[in-house]
Amino acid sequence: MTENFITSSHIPDDHPNIPKEKVGVLLLNLGTPDSTDFWSIRRYLKEFLSDPRVIEVNRVLWSIILNLIILNVRPKISAKAYKEIWLETSDESPLRFHTRAQSESLFQRFKENGVPVEIDWAMRYGTPAIGDRLEEMRAKGCRKILLLALYPQYSATTTASAYDKAFQALQKMRWQPVIRTSPAYYNNKNYIRILAKSINEHISFLDWQPDVLLTSFHGLPKRYLNAGDPYHCECAQTSRLLAEEIGWGGDRVRLAFQSRFGREEWLKPYIQEVITELPSQGIKKIAIISPGFISDCVETLEEVAIGLKESFVEAGGEKFTYVPCLNSSEDSIDLLQELVLNELSGWIPE
Repeated sequence: MTENFITSSHIPDDHPNIPKEKVGVLLLNLGTPDSTDFWSIRRYLKEFLSDPRVIEVNRVLWSIILNLIILNVRPKISAKAYKEIWLETSDESPLRFHTRAQSESLFQRFKENGVPVEIDWAMRYGTPAIGDRLEEMRAKGCRKILLLALYPQYSATTTASAYDKAFQALQKMRWQPVIRTSPAYYNNKNYIRILAKSINEHISFLDWQPDVLLTSFHGLPKRYLNAGDPYHCECAQTSRLLAEEIGWGGDRVRLAFQSRFGREEWLKPYIQEVITELPSQGIKKIAIISPGFISDCVETLEEVAIGLKESFVEAGGEKFTYVPCLNSSEDSIDLLQELVLNELSGWIPE
């Protein structure tokens, strides 16, 4: 039978070096500024808020508003928020720290189990850029690459945007790797189980019991839902499954949405309104978890753990606790390993 591939003995002396073929996995997260100074924050916000997947309005009008108003005001506000949660020892945001740790731990896990897979990570906005990481993986010999967006629930503003950026990078490659994209995991049984475990363990260390658990998800304009984005429904299902897993019936687990921006109607209920109304309803001890993030970030640590706590106490609340994201815990790596193995069928030995 004639060989249908070129062996090393058939390669001419002046042929470019071709590395051994590998399978790669690229973890994708939202992004983070490189520092807390005004210009670092501004660069990050400009890239983020210039994404048409995120801001679906007239591009000319939005460009004027963004460059003349928002990018001259918002960086100062965001810089203050980032400084509240910045990791001084490694000089980076928690999101960057945990995403890198997830990548390194997952690579080590596969290596220990004898699974030949390259693992790397990238950010949709900021650095390391998705295109740069894809090129590095291709140069290492990754001819097949799985893109795993780390968002539990799918949205065009997050998952689709991350994959868009990867596809744009592929357009510039002469020799493209084969690409797979991983689906959202909002109803994954192990994800729900691990979230419930984290809640139960967190509460076990308290000397009080929450009256209510709020599941807080990042908000979206309501018109995105009306346009067909499944995000709202997937958030609601995650919250319902989580309530069933921890066994809290009735109205003890409640869904809400945070991070509203602008004047138009967003997904409801708004977390800020819920927080300030609960004490008047006799609910003065609450716990909050953010199941829309696998890693803690400025939205969870500054907006929720710090900001919402202040609002709750000012409204008459007495006890408040925030349940951290899975971050780079062993349970988190277990989940990522499962998600990756599910999508690498046929690419790696069984």
